[in-house]
Amino acid sequence: MILDSYSMILLAMALGTDSFSVSLTKGFSQKGLTKSQILWYAIFFGGSEALMALIGYFFGNQLSGFVSNVATWIGFILLLLIGLNMIRDGLKNDEETVDEFSFKEVTLLSIATSIDAFAVGLTFALLHINYWIPILLIGSVAFIFTIIGALIGKKLGDYLGDKFLIIGGIILIIIGLKILLGI
Repeated sequence: MILDSYSMILLAMALGTDSFSVSLTKGFSQKGLTKSQILWYAIFFGGSEALMALIGYFFGNQLSGFVSNVATWIGFILLLLIGLNMIRDGLKNDEETVDEFSFKEVTLLSIATSIDAFAVGLTFALLHINYWIPILLIGSVAFIFTIIGALIGKKLGDYLGDKFLIIGGIILIIIGLKILLGI
């Protein structure tokens, strides 16, 4: 089975919304976000979306029920913990509280936001869909959405100030709940 171009683009855009939301959050909560750091976010988020879809495809229908149930909880817990940490940091009246770039956090965020791509990969296997082009498109759109989100977030953060850590934490928790509840 082959997905038509319109369906592939819509699917990739739907999957890229989590990457956009999280990068928007990081853009306005991380002081001094550099172009290099934005590029790292985009590489991790785009790469993770594509890789998780590919892994999901190869898992196929053999373990789909068990793995997808566990994966949603993992994504929720990761985003909940990171979100709660951001809220805690945002509530501190400390000028030294700064959301800094960390490869550990980028990795956790990229895994947490790509859980839905894993499920899409499982669907590709079950429906015998030619997967290479959709998976590359999924990764590319997430890459682009991440850059756009981070740049918009950086502009908002520079303009509106430090309390965006709290809003960013709340957004991450909401995304985690969305993943958990399948909304």
